[in-house]
Amino acid sequence: MHERVSVSAVSSWQWSFDDDLAFWARAGITQVGLSLRKCDEFGLDRAVARVVDAGVRVSNFVECGSEPERWRAAAAVLAELGGGALVLTTGPGVTLDWAASVDRLATLLPPDRGCVAIENTGPLRVDLSFALTLRDTVDLAEQLDCGVCVEINSCWAERGLAATLARAADRIAHVQISDWRVGSHCTPDRVVPGDGDIPLGRVISTIEATGYRGVYEIELVGPQIEAEGYEPTIRRAVARVDELLG
Repeated sequence: MHERVSVSAVSSWQWSFDDDLAFWARAGITQVGLSLRKCDEFGLDRAVARVVDAGVRVSNFVECGSEPERWRAAAAVLAELGGGALVLTTGPGVTLDWAASVDRLATLLPPDRGCVAIENTGPLRVDLSFALTLRDTVDLAEQLDCGVCVEINSCWAERGLAATLARAADRIAHVQISDWRVGSHCTPDRVVPGDGDIPLGRVISTIEATGYRGVYEIELVGPQIEAEGYEPTIRRAVARVDELLG
């Protein structure tokens, strides 16, 4: 497994923390993005101790919800582990304008924003975020002085993507990778990298040109993943992303 590849626990959405841990050992997965939802269900401190004992590196926390106290708890764990990204969505922005939404989010973030990476989402996920393009997410990160998580599946077709990534060069803290097939009209509906139509090689080259040398986290969700099964899709995804990173 490439040292810059990580597997998100979201990729095995319905598995428990114990299921994930057993699979990671079986598949030789050495770096993961932990689901705060699953860790909370298991017991956050116990879950982190089990991961450390297994020798698995933690690149980030995802599924952090919208409760600031949970963000602070996850940030504290990352600090103890020596680093990693706290990947957050902004929370819904349907009742406030942009400026008011930014002001509200500023009051909720952990005091130390060094680990915070705001994820871009798509317009169908306004329930999760008001940062609905990568360009908006970079604007937001500049205003809040935090990092950016580049969710490739949600931004690969944006106009001026290379320019946006170049502008964000000093703020890119994390990258999430998956694929998508043209013709799908639902979200999320991801597929294994290489099975879809996103020009991942070109996008990765553009990201690498910014100087980014961090993790590419495999995050697979949706009906096509459920239909094939978590273990085969994750195994294939790791092999494909390994190849893409050379």
